[in-house]
Amino acid sequence: MPDPLPDPGSGACEAPRIFETAEGARLALARTDPAWRRWGPYLSERQWGTVREDYSAGGDAWDYLPHDHARSRAYRWGEDGIGGFGDAHLNWCLSLALWNERDPILKERLFGLTNQEGNHGEDVKELYYYLDGTPTHSLMRMLYKYPQAAFPYERLVAENRARGLDDPEFEILDTGAFEESRYFDVEIAYAKAAPDDVLMRVTIANRGPEPAPLCVLPQLFARNVWSWRAGALRPELSLDGDSAVRALHPGLGPMRLDVEAPAELLFTENDTNEPRLFGVGDPGGFYKDGIGRYLVEGEREAVNPARRGTKCAALHRLDLGPGESRTLRLRFRPAGTPDDPFADFDAVFAEREAEADAFYAALQAGIADPELRSVQRQALAGMLWSKQLYHYDVREWLAGDPAQPAPPESRKSGRNSDWAHVRANDIISMPDAWEYPWFASWDLALQSLVLAMIDPDFAKGQILLLIDEAYTHPNAALPAYEWGFSDANPPLHAWAAWRVFELDRALTGVPDHAFLKRAFNKLTLNFTWWVNRKDAAGHNLFQGGFLGLDNIGIFDRSKPLANGDTLTQSDATAWMAMFAINLLRVAIEIAPEDPAYEDMAEKFFEHFLLIAAATGEGVWDEADGFFYDVIETAGGERRPIRVRTMVGLIPIFAVAVLSEADVARLPRLVERLRFFLVNRPDLARLVSRWNEPGQGRTALLSLLRGHRLKALLRRMLDPAEFLSDHGIRAVSRAYADAPFRFPYEGRDLGLAYEPAESRSRLFGGNSNWRGPVWMPVNYLLIESLHRFHGYYGPDFRVEAPTGSGKTLSLQEVADDLSRRLVGLSTRGPAGRPVYGDSRIEQDDPHFRDHVLFYEYYHGDTGRGLGASHQTGWSGLVALLIQQCAIGTADKMRR
Repeated sequence: MPDPLPDPGSGACEAPRIFETAEGARLALARTDPAWRRWGPYLSERQWGTVREDYSAGGDAWDYLPHDHARSRAYRWGEDGIGGFGDAHLNWCLSLALWNERDPILKERLFGLTNQEGNHGEDVKELYYYLDGTPTHSLMRMLYKYPQAAFPYERLVAENRARGLDDPEFEILDTGAFEESRYFDVEIAYAKAAPDDVLMRVTIANRGPEPAPLCVLPQLFARNVWSWRAGALRPELSLDGDSAVRALHPGLGPMRLDVEAPAELLFTENDTNEPRLFGVGDPGGFYKDGIGRYLVEGEREAVNPARRGTKCAALHRLDLGPGESRTLRLRFRPAGTPDDPFADFDAVFAEREAEADAFYAALQAGIADPELRSVQRQALAGMLWSKQLYHYDVREWLAGDPAQPAPPESRKSGRNSDWAHVRANDIISMPDAWEYPWFASWDLALQSLVLAMIDPDFAKGQILLLIDEAYTHPNAALPAYEWGFSDANPPLHAWAAWRVFELDRALTGVPDHAFLKRAFNKLTLNFTWWVNRKDAAGHNLFQGGFLGLDNIGIFDRSKPLANGDTLTQSDATAWMAMFAINLLRVAIEIAPEDPAYEDMAEKFFEHFLLIAAATGEGVWDEADGFFYDVIETAGGERRPIRVRTMVGLIPIFAVAVLSEADVARLPRLVERLRFFLVNRPDLARLVSRWNEPGQGRTALLSLLRGHRLKALLRRMLDPAEFLSDHGIRAVSRAYADAPFRFPYEGRDLGLAYEPAESRSRLFGGNSNWRGPVWMPVNYLLIESLHRFHGYYGPDFRVEAPTGSGKTLSLQEVADDLSRRLVGLSTRGPAGRPVYGDSRIEQDDPHFRDHVLFYEYYHGDTGRGLGASHQTGWSGLVALLIQQCAIGTADKMRR
């Protein structure tokens, strides 16, 4: 296979030489010795309100363990904290707590609204930024902004609860908590001197105009693994001298936490405060909330006077003048190390920071613009900070724990009860460590591409994770996401496996066919599940369900229709065509070294053609030049839902370009191609000229002929419909003034263009696919256009924007869309679109250079909306920025 091609129009570029750096050497070493991966930012930012911690009868996770309980209740399956850092099993956890002497509680974790409290669903109500990180977590830095006034917990809840769906969310900046810069900047940084030698540095700056007090409490604690069954051994933390803590954990070597600055060392237990929450137990015991009660409520007896426990904190009482900054230093490492723990502290940090700079300099060698380099590095930092331990053994969770009260019997047939085989205990890249602190299958596929830029081995592991038997259902379904493993996400894993393989090969020069085979073999089973379960009539037209697009339709697509009607989905069918194409592509790659895969290449080639034929007859509307979902009644009537949404653009994704050399190596596949050309001209006609060589002796597999592609692009590139200054909208803007209407079963169903938060709770809170710009589907559009260009070449041109009279090649269209998406986060003459009219975020020197990567973006203004740290897929901007340097427009031109 040839090397990856350069980004179209950019000239040849070499792959980044990241493995020639010190951090790259650690990545190479980690292939055989994972020690440098043992510690990382593996605590969640929200463990409360998750399905894992829910033992209720009705499955109401938000109410069962709310934020108010989190400080007092031991978690069963994980831990959370501000700036958390721990080992891969969270035996030991480091994090930061703060108190400004005005808050009603100790600030130990980030606050946000539950799904019922927010007028547009759950939402974190804090300001924090991921600044930097390396793949082995040899260096990690983040910034938290803490108000000096009492944190506005009650006002945030009350105001959002009072607002309706037509109102925007009420954010912490709207409360006035940051007026006159009366807040503290708190930077939390970690560096490793060795795999198990962790340095923690906390730098606090008073940004306000007056002196202000602050209590800073770096914390060390053990995850509670002892309360769930009788006889479990308990770790122990104890005072060791005046300024150190000895840490003993069963089965692990002794560790020691050294604290440099004078501090009061406080100890308690990481146990549930049953007297506070349930009115039972010993009111004089030491509990998880003991340090907060000691500091905030003055309960001297809440901490252990014997200075031992399973949770401790180093209390530093600071008074900072205006603009004053203070740095605290701590070190956690194996006990018995004889040297001064702080003698080389600054030198280690300086060395790791220099190594991080060298690593990113190698990655960004082809990126001259410092603004682009900064945005990309912060996006990648967000990806790295969002890795966490995901522990969830569904069988144990359903049954309950022997040392705890038995859970309600109804749980045995409730949420995820048919996924009792799932036994997750892995470090996983999360979409958003607060709002989505659990994996989602298509998010993880997209995240893996970005991670492959800097850590291809971890990215390959993430691809293989959900197709492992510990996650995949015995029927071969992949788990969708924690709230409903049985929901169907778009089947992107085959595409992601192929793309991660390509990125890995570009970086290392070595094709990892063993990885590709493992992925292929498991995914063929998942493909069969889709065919058997989501093609109701056996006609290669698929149903699928909501498919991650939530309320993009006129009704909840995850629920059955009335009277036995079925919904044939344009997007489900296109995703399956894309699935078949990518399995074909993988089989072609492997077949020369293993001829058995040539049979599989034939299989997926034929299956793709059958889906393509069904798509042309089943969901394409020639008069409108668009793809639509179709209701098929029990009586055989077909009713297309002629609403123009992203659902109708997804068929563009099903495209592959094969070179003559690819196919020539597989003689049986060549014969099969000829057979279809001669004997099935109906299929040959429906697929876009696959039998006619394109530029450079290539062949095209696609759901779209040139005519259909141009018809779709005419809509997509129309500013009055899909084209925004900031990317492609999820729903046509044509429905802003004239919403779409559809009569069904006596109801008049409608859909309007909603560029920001949705005014419909059709799929619950956080369902916002009715107009905003979403990064994942935009990225897939860009990649697909590059592939089409690789076949058609520069002479295939479309009017862009529609109505402008200007024509562009497909490569130029893709490049223009890339610039629009990258422009969401980069600073222009009017600031960063992502921050809208927020002057403090646009202009304040302590805000303006920090970038947040949102779940989605306002369809007209580009303002960031939804989850505010979802580098899980908005981090794809890092890949768009990298296209020149790494050549990741790559095989799209073949």
